Amino acid sequence: MMNIYLSNDQGKLEEIHELKNGCWVNLISPTESEIRYIAEHLNIPIDSIKDALDDEERSRIEKEDNHVLIIVDIPIITYDEGNIPTYETIPIGMIITNTCFITVCLQENPIFEEFTKNKVKNFYTYMKTRFALQMLYMISTYYLRYLKQINRKTSEIEKQLHQSMQNKELFSLLSLEKSLVYFTTSLKANNIVMERLLRLNYLRMYEDDQELLEDVIIENKQAIEMTEVYSSILSGMMDAFASVISNNLNIVMKFLAAITIVISFPTMVTSFYGMNVPIPYQDKPYAYLVALGISFVLSSITAFVFWKKRYF
Repeated sequence: MMNIYLSNDQGKLEEIHELKNGCWVNLISPTESEIRYIAEHLNIPIDSIKDALDDEERSRIEKEDNHVLIIVDIPIITYDEGNIPTYETIPIGMIITNTCFITVCLQENPIFEEFTKNKVKNFYTYMKTRFALQMLYMISTYYLRYLKQINRKTSEIEKQLHQSMQNKELFSLLSLEKSLVYFTTSLKANNIVMERLLRLNYLRMYEDDQELLEDVIIENKQAIEMTEVYSSILSGMMDAFASVISNNLNIVMKFLAAITIVISFPTMVTSFYGMNVPIPYQDKPYAYLVALGISFVLSSITAFVFWKKRYF
């Protein structure tokens, strides 16, 4: 899918149907014909567009004669077979030419929607350097937003695990831990790209642009620190709650064993009195009460001892 946008005189984003100077070309899982169209009309190598469509592509920045290619990873939310949300990362490509700004991604994402719905202040498609920096800032913001969601989900699962004896919650924590590993790897790779962008003269930047890029780097480093902290906490929590689940199971088994011992005395006494051999008081009318009394006394003493030892 290909959409072309251009900021009008009032700064509002409008969708157009042909390439114009200062426009934004948004390619979402584009077809081969769309890729060739953009490559031919803007004199861009096809590989520069297709590289961002590889979900294993590493983050990097390259400068060619007539364009600059920036590839970074963005966070996305997916759902597994149990409809449990998981967090992953996919690459997006930003190609800055002399006339147009091009973004390439495998799928729709809320970061692009922030721009297409005019939610970003001071956003103009023809200010290409500022646009790239605003895109990087929005990406860092979404990392922080999803990290807060992961932290909330971790707290919810923690409450469930206090009384849990199942593995469902542990699998949920494992999914979140895997998401944090994706985030850590992608954020560190993105940080290298931003540092190179600040240090090397890939884009012409004014003073305001440099300040914005420094803010982006700060946000990205904050996201890296949060990811590492949450990952450490989550790893320790999984180990702790795996022990808790095992301990809960041991408590239940200990309780069931104690109950089994307590109720075994009536069975044992009545078995003795049910044998086809002579036994004391078998001809007495109160023999049943004797058996019942012995069973009650033995069970009560055993239950009291177990209660004192906190087996119940």
